Amino acid sequence: MRQCLTSPDGGYYTTKREGRDQFGQKGDFVTSPEISQVFGELLGVWLVAEWMLQGRKKHGVEIIEVGPGRGTLMDDILRTVSSFKNLASSVENVYLVEASPSLRAAQKDLLCGDSVLEEVPTGYRSISKHADLPITWCEDIRFVPNEPDKTPFIFAHEFFDALPIHAFQSVPPPSAPSQTKSTPTGQISLNRPSSEASKPQWRELLVTPVAPPSATTTSTSGPKHPPPDFQLTLAKASNPSSLLLPTISQRYRTLLHTAGSTIEISPESHSYAAEFARRIGGSNTDSKPLASSPVPPAPRKTEPSGAALILDYGPAASIPTSTLRGIRNHQLVSPFTSPGEVDLSADVDFTALVEAALGASENVECHGPVEQSVFLEQLGIEERMKMLIRGLENKFGSKARAATGTDAGNEVQNGRSEEVEARKRAIREAVERLTSRLPGRGMGTLYKALAIVPERGGKSPVGFDGGISV
Repeated sequence: MRQCLTSPDGGYYTTKREGRDQFGQKGDFVTSPEISQVFGELLGVWLVAEWMLQGRKKHGVEIIEVGPGRGTLMDDILRTVSSFKNLASSVENVYLVEASPSLRAAQKDLLCGDSVLEEVPTGYRSISKHADLPITWCEDIRFVPNEPDKTPFIFAHEFFDALPIHAFQSVPPPSAPSQTKSTPTGQISLNRPSSEASKPQWRELLVTPVAPPSATTTSTSGPKHPPPDFQLTLAKASNPSSLLLPTISQRYRTLLHTAGSTIEISPESHSYAAEFARRIGGSNTDSKPLASSPVPPAPRKTEPSGAALILDYGPAASIPTSTLRGIRNHQLVSPFTSPGEVDLSADVDFTALVEAALGASENVECHGPVEQSVFLEQLGIEERMKMLIRGLENKFGSKARAATGTDAGNEVQNGRSEEVEARKRAIREAVERLTSRLPGRGMGTLYKALAIVPERGGKSPVGFDGGISV
């Protein structure tokens, strides 16, 4: 997945192709921020609410987004934040974690316009058109400065589903034929399997090339779509990944004894969730940095602050199984065809993210996952939709009154009325798509929201049955 998506040589996100965009109706998929500005505005409102809950800090606030796409979500968030002057003045930096040069250029154009893009030790830097906030681009979150006196608000929207996974299948113990030898005292067994060999084992499902079809079996008509270039093959023996990764959680260990069980594990996802937690709550008192880490350990954080908001798709509690998929032209396709030209994703294991976050910092707590429909409704998506519609009606009404009285004016009025109705209908349809719980109609139940916040006795954030006192 990493090679296909982010390789500098032909990666899906890192290679710019003329006339082709990954996002939007003309691309391969549409994300929530592209559907409606309301989505990003409400995430900005969530940031404002968390900032208020944590005492309205006057300095040291950071806004971080991993996998920012074209920058649409951050544009809506910053526009919302800039409306709250005290919060905007407390923001010291905005960090975008982006590995793709072409997407970084698109983000810079949208967020900063003509401002100069300069190279800095951690990546690149420019100035936002919203409240003149500085924006820094980094290729990896490890290069985002981690200072104990900062308050980071971290957003990860449709980021974890693109991180690489390992797939494993439980296999029963091998039934090797017993070899015996006759002796004066009777038959003895020559092979005594070890205790481990007599237990079920995890075997990794590996990506392997598909053998080319022979000339005698090739059909002249051929399939409508070319056959996959690769396939998943069960490993013939245990490997380091299968011996380690399925042991890190009791959820995986429980399934080992059910032959044929398949699980997906994303170590990189666990690392990111743990990193979010450490930036918010500080490292556990007994944790030690890896000797091989390229970034020196941050000083210990004495006061937990900040928050992380993760929005993605996947089961709320169960372990994802066999969810690797390809997406092209808004259709599901084989993930093993046209490497680098097809988007790849897999369901997010939200429970694994919670385990990783809580295991990394004793000073954080997690809320959710909750369905996106619940999250957005509690943030006031219906009210915001009505405000946008009233704004259109008021704007149209003032222009209509000025245009009445002549035939030409009446024609203009009728044309504008149709335009306004179309725009109002588009707003309603966008909100329905973001919140609908009907299968196949929207994202309301498919997508989930998960929050990591400082430990505060279980007081829920806004959107997770929580509220604030103004």
